[in-house]
Amino acid sequence: MTTTQKPGPRDRLLDAAAGLFYREGVATGIDALCKAAGVSKRSMYQLFASKDEVLAAALERQGPVVDARLLPPPGEPAAPRDRVLYVFERMEEVAAGDGYRGCPFLAAQVELKDPEHPASVVARRTKQGLTDFFRAEAARAAVADPELLARRLTLIFDGASARAGIGVEVLDGLAVTTAAAVLDAAGMTAGPAGEAAAQVPGRR
Repeated sequence: MTTTQKPGPRDRLLDAAAGLFYREGVATGIDALCKAAGVSKRSMYQLFASKDEVLAAALERQGPVVDARLLPPPGEPAAPRDRVLYVFERMEEVAAGDGYRGCPFLAAQVELKDPEHPASVVARRTKQGLTDFFRAEAARAAVADPELLARRLTLIFDGASARAGIGVEVLDGLAVTTAAAVLDAAGMTAGPAGEAAAQVPGRR
């Protein structure tokens, strides 16, 4: 007979922090956090020096979960354009769900307004990972300026997720088609058999 190991105080704190800070904002107090986690304040301070550290650790742990939800598996799909649009398709699916409040990393950065805050550092690094993914796919498609295209795609992603998160926009394909238009303008078009055909100056 197998027994399921119960989460320890650290895991309970991080799980509670991820949920509370996402729903209620990073200003949520320590008392509410500890109550939700079922952990005493004394125990929390034995594990973390401050609420700021809890927030940073919670965001750090969310990174791989969000990546698994948004980023395509290696080689599936194969074409760079399709891989980029996969991200926007998954984001729109997530945004249509109940309780969506936008990108947790962007939300934390906006609320904190301090680029040196430990949680802001984690959020910025995680967001950079998405931009790096876009840049890599753009480079693989041989577009003229992969860096610029990656920044534009990140702006679309953040703007769409933020507006959907505050309930002023129902995306319903809007983010996907906007990203596709930017890819078209950059020459990252769909080629024969679904492969990307990058059209850069001097190349036919």
